[in-house]
Amino acid sequence: TRERGYTTPEATNILVASRNYQPAQTSNPSNRESAHITLAKRWVPILCAFTGARVTEITQLRKEDLREENARWIIRITPEAGSVKTGQYRDVPLHRQVVALGFIDAVLAADAGPLFHRAKSAEKYLANARVTSGRLGEWLQGQGLVPEGVQPNHGWRHRFKTQGRELGMSDRVLDAIQGHTGKRASDDYGDVTMEIVEYQAGTG
Repeated sequence: TRERGYTTPEATNILVASRNYQPAQTSNPSNRESAHITLAKRWVPILCAFTGARVTEITQLRKEDLREENARWIIRITPEAGSVKTGQYRDVPLHRQVVALGFIDAVLAADAGPLFHRAKSAEKYLANARVTSGRLGEWLQGQGLVPEGVQPNHGWRHRFKTQGRELGMSDRVLDAIQGHTGKRASDDYGDVTMEIVEYQAGTG
């Protein structure tokens, strides 16, 4: 009965709430929100909005999955951090607005390992990333920010594809950024380089 992705007003409301999020204050340490969950509420919606990635691909990110290369910041979405639907890694450039908002500073200040969950062993990465994804979806719905008919986390993937098409980006480039499998034999030929992505996405 409506578009599957967030509209601009809906997306704006979520991103404002995410950037302004502060955990509830309590004197009881056992009731305090985990620093990983706080970080997820502040950054995961923004990362999903600017990458179109699956939410668990973002909540499983580790500090070592971020790197600077040729004056650009890149995140590597890899099965080593938990799971990727295609079974293959992909590199996604971070938009300059995400950098300007302070995400790089937050990552550099974090301990090595997962950014958005507490798992210490690789065997538990995926399960813990999924828990964080669920907590994030519950928070968004609890704040009344998710309209009926939209999946709280998956709505970003639909919006990203729609925005990319509106900006004239090729589906091949959008698929490469989002980790969608192509449908034509020709899609298996050639590569989508960072230069192509940055030119079409305007992240350079």
